[in-house]
Amino acid sequence: MYEKKKMFRVQIGGQIMKFIKWFDEVGTGDVALVGGKNASLGEMIRNLREKDVNVPFGFAITAEAYRHVIEEAGIREEIRDTLSDLDTHDMENLSARGSKLRALITDADCPADLEEEIRLAYREMEKRYGAGVDVAVRSSATAEDLPTASFAGQQETYLNVTGEEKLLKMVMECFASLFTNRAISYRVDKGFDHLGVYLSVGVQKMARSDLASSGVMFSIDTESGFKDAVFITGAYGLGENVVQGTVNPDQFFVFKPTLKEGFRPIVEKKLGAKRKKLVYKDKGTGTKQQNVTKEERNRFMLSDDEVLTLARWACIIEDHYGGPMDIEWAKDGITNELFIVQARPETVHSQKDFAISETYVLEEEGTLLAQGEAVGHKIGYGEVNIIEDPKGILKFKPGQVLVTHMTDPDWEPIMKIAAAIVTNRGGRTCHAAIISRELGTPCVIGTDNGTKALKGVKDATVDCSEGIGRVYEGKLQYRVDKLALDSLPRPRTRIMMNAGVPENAFVQGQIPNDGVGLAREEFIINSYIGIHPQALIEYEKLKRMAVEDKKIARVIKAIDERSASYEDKVQFFIDNLAMGIGKIGAGFYPNDVIVRFSDFKTNEYANLIGGYLYEPEESNPMIGWRGASRYYDDKFRPAFGLECEAIKKVREEMGLTNVKVMVPFCRTPEEGKRVIETMASFGLKQGEKGLEVYVMCEVPSNVVLADEFAEVFDGFSIGSNDLTQLTLGLDRDSALVARLFDERSEAVKRLVKHVINVAHAHKPRRKIGICGQAPSDFPEFAEFLVECGIDSISLNSDAIISTRLHVAEVEARIDKSQS
Repeated sequence: MYEKKKMFRVQIGGQIMKFIKWFDEVGTGDVALVGGKNASLGEMIRNLREKDVNVPFGFAITAEAYRHVIEEAGIREEIRDTLSDLDTHDMENLSARGSKLRALITDADCPADLEEEIRLAYREMEKRYGAGVDVAVRSSATAEDLPTASFAGQQETYLNVTGEEKLLKMVMECFASLFTNRAISYRVDKGFDHLGVYLSVGVQKMARSDLASSGVMFSIDTESGFKDAVFITGAYGLGENVVQGTVNPDQFFVFKPTLKEGFRPIVEKKLGAKRKKLVYKDKGTGTKQQNVTKEERNRFMLSDDEVLTLARWACIIEDHYGGPMDIEWAKDGITNELFIVQARPETVHSQKDFAISETYVLEEEGTLLAQGEAVGHKIGYGEVNIIEDPKGILKFKPGQVLVTHMTDPDWEPIMKIAAAIVTNRGGRTCHAAIISRELGTPCVIGTDNGTKALKGVKDATVDCSEGIGRVYEGKLQYRVDKLALDSLPRPRTRIMMNAGVPENAFVQGQIPNDGVGLAREEFIINSYIGIHPQALIEYEKLKRMAVEDKKIARVIKAIDERSASYEDKVQFFIDNLAMGIGKIGAGFYPNDVIVRFSDFKTNEYANLIGGYLYEPEESNPMIGWRGASRYYDDKFRPAFGLECEAIKKVREEMGLTNVKVMVPFCRTPEEGKRVIETMASFGLKQGEKGLEVYVMCEVPSNVVLADEFAEVFDGFSIGSNDLTQLTLGLDRDSALVARLFDERSEAVKRLVKHVINVAHAHKPRRKIGICGQAPSDFPEFAEFLVECGIDSISLNSDAIISTRLHVAEVEARIDKSQS
């Protein structure tokens, strides 16, 4: 199917056809002739096939053909008159006029000369691909796929079209779709003259994705605008289900910089529900929906190799076009080949001013009603309007929150007046997500139960500010913080970030920072895995025990549900921990990302699925079997090995060597040596490929014996919470003594100053930072740290900017006093 050589040319009476252009005859300079979509297909076929980017072949029916249809039918003035006093905010008015305009075109005859050329071109396709070749018939407007306006989904596409008669009918339907209600409304919004936009039609060989899978990918993160990731979504069957949000698709992130170096940096794989697939009808042309089996739903619809191939193609396409791209792909179920079927410029983040940071902050707490994927990072609220049937569109009012199963292009006139949008279905490349992103409207997709959860609710707040989409009851107050990033000072003290939520990494990584001083594994294990690692290691043993033990049977059931896409349950732990760490590593690349090994206490580990089987009961877990003491212990050593395997995968397979590791709660230098030896036994060797190993300075012995710890580790990170607790001899979880907990205690400050001095005096000099919250809570404590000469301060993301400004002021004051 994939053509590497020049295709055929079709002539009539010795003359090249007037209304037909084969795809390899056109390129990006031909938008006025064949529209944005067809121009792009031609551009890729002509320039990227030598780089092995597969694009199905076909031909374009030019915009001149559309003009020819309009002129021959004599309906140009009637179109102008019908649109003369249009009100796109009046849904009934818009609907009536759109319907009239479409009928004018579909009722017209296709001019004889155009019909003859279309028939002849289709016959040439039959010679190449067989009688009754199946083609996609796609609209391609001359104002489409521009960098500033996508026009995505405004006109119609028809799939599995076979035979000349059906093709001719669909071509006229495509011409008429220039006047769908959504297309008329969109042109008004973007300031395009209705009669100045023309339509070309693409006729493209179908890739048989109805027998495999298809989807959408972006060469940029669609939510954060992070430029170094390819975002891929897909589901079984033809791609319309993904584009329209009919299904919740699988999704993947691939990190571009190390991909280009030959690594395999898949930093996220999320299994979608994929309950339906769009397939060919059993007989004739057209398509139908089909249920997907549970077995198929529990599998990713692409292999890792296929994900990486698509990501490489996205990079090639982006490099060729010189900017972020929105791309549709398909896998042929007969040949197992992958294809690119469309590519257009990304139109949201490519137009964004990244010199200004805009942060939405929810200032009130509320009752959580529904949760799903966040689109954008804004907050909006309004009166709830649940629309389960498209007929209800006419009753929607400006400023309301639209709640529905899913949207399609016909909903766009009301989407642009919505305060926020909530859908039951759809992934981050579905119609609702794409349009909400372009409109700048907060949107939560894939809630599953949004229409039920908000039933009877008067007002709702839609919060996309924290990377997860949440819908709260009532109108909650929020604020918007704006900051000019190009005017920020850069202090000598490194201002790093505490991280643990991979979903936020691409956003947080764009806040001016010097890397991650503390990445917590606990959140990743809790959220991405949720199972005690020992239960995964002993999965087969537990399965045998489950036959006679109902409690263990429930554990096995929970493990199977969470790890359905994995037969190897140990690999499930390694892969998911690696991807969580990898996404944080990618978001802050090439800056250092210091990952702390798991620091669960025994009671916290016991709360994981199956944890009760492996964890002892301790009277004071805070100072019990935690941190370093677990890693080399035979009862936990195999589980620690999985953490080492995950780090190895991040550094060696993904190429993210900016990821370093840190050992928590290490009581003695000897214990530190045993951890280093245990790591090495699992192939994670200190110093190999630049691997640095840090130690948390949170036990007073870390300070007293700092010179000895400096012989074992490459650096220190002061954990001010635990250090304060153990210095003052109090339980920070106890409300009875909470009033005494204060990092500014002179005892704590003396320890901090001492360990900084020892680290810097050591040969070689050791790095030392702090990852507690004290510097952001107490500006005077941050000032004290700077005066002590600390190398880095690591904080939560909301304190980064203010601390950076404060530290720069302190450094300037110190410099002035010393001059």
